[in-house]
Amino acid sequence: MSFELDIESLDSEGRGVARREGKVAFVEGALTGERVRAQLVEKRSSFDLARTLEVLSASPDRRSPRCAYFGTCGGCALQHAGTRVQVAAKQRELEDNFQRIGKLRAGMMLSAVQGEEWGYRHRARLSVRYVAKKGGALVGFRERKSTYVADMASCEVLPPRVSRLIPQLCAMIGTLEARARMPQIEVAVGDAIDVLVFRHLDVLSESDIARLRDFAEESGAWVWLQPGGPATARPFHPGETPGLYYDLPEFAVRIEFAPTDFTQVNHGVNRMLVRRAMRLLDPQAGERIADLFCGLGNFTLPIARSGAHVLGVEGSAGLIERARSNAALNGLADQANFEVADLFLGHADALVTRGPFDKLLIDPPREGAVEVVKALPEEWPRRIVYVSCDVATLARDAAVLVHTKGFTLSAAGVVNMFPHTAHVESIAVFDRRAGQ
Repeated sequence: MSFELDIESLDSEGRGVARREGKVAFVEGALTGERVRAQLVEKRSSFDLARTLEVLSASPDRRSPRCAYFGTCGGCALQHAGTRVQVAAKQRELEDNFQRIGKLRAGMMLSAVQGEEWGYRHRARLSVRYVAKKGGALVGFRERKSTYVADMASCEVLPPRVSRLIPQLCAMIGTLEARARMPQIEVAVGDAIDVLVFRHLDVLSESDIARLRDFAEESGAWVWLQPGGPATARPFHPGETPGLYYDLPEFAVRIEFAPTDFTQVNHGVNRMLVRRAMRLLDPQAGERIADLFCGLGNFTLPIARSGAHVLGVEGSAGLIERARSNAALNGLADQANFEVADLFLGHADALVTRGPFDKLLIDPPREGAVEVVKALPEEWPRRIVYVSCDVATLARDAAVLVHTKGFTLSAAGVVNMFPHTAHVESIAVFDRRAGQ
């Protein structure tokens, strides 16, 4: 059964939102302002799920997807929408969450941080599956709303030199004895080299080792092997890997990282994000600043470069070790100190004993930083810059800061870290109200 719908907006998953028979309908493949003919996929008590069959009246921002696998591969959701529409939808999602969850508005909405929309993905986890009926292995992202691996020979959001390796990987893995026991390949792209980490569940035979060595030599990638968890990943061929790194040239900072370390996926946008964060934080020589959930020092070291004294706090001992090494590498060990602390497990109060701090930079995972903001004293900090990868938890934490901790949400905006997806990264600035 098909029906016609007028699309009112986009939802948090990039689907069109319409009304049908008194209910909300979420329509895959539709854009705001369009009239489409759609087919019902699933009927639920409070909403319907549908997919677009035909666009009857197209948005001026509709475009042809660049990737041949768009619609099957689950890696992208919005290649059919122009960048303006994608960014506007994310901005609206941010504002809606502030209003709905936080009951507040930002004093100013910042222009979006955005960069290249293709070949941007410097970190990816590719699924691998050997399919006997297809006569070989599949390597790529999972199909949309499925556990199957998409049958793909390229990827437009991976750097071209990595995308071109997908057919080689499929062919090579299909010849391995361990082909059915190699579930994923971690991709880590630095400014100088590319590393592929092969996860394998069985001990590799001598013939498999030889094939992997040949692949490394032919492809030019540095191959690592991972028989267990992330800590078991080790260099394989050509041997000990020269450091993976990315540069933040505006701050004369180089960040070294291991292939399994957390880094931002989009290096170009990350450089712009660090610039925006530093402008908003405005670190000054002599100030005491804390960088919470600091990771490898992505923000800590640029803060230290300003002459401020900065404490980086992170729950992972491995990341803290790497952050200290990065501080030494950049000649900032005297300005940047690092401590291991799990800011989720009731340790947020310990931050108070290390204060006072003039300013905070907070860059938490999806869970947000509610324990941290609840623990803040009345006297400090004067300013908080909050970098978020989940608008709902940002809005929740913003409500605590504004309604109970005496801050104003001075400004906020989106960061288009993942073009062609509905994922929303954002940045917000909180200033303590006068007299607080």
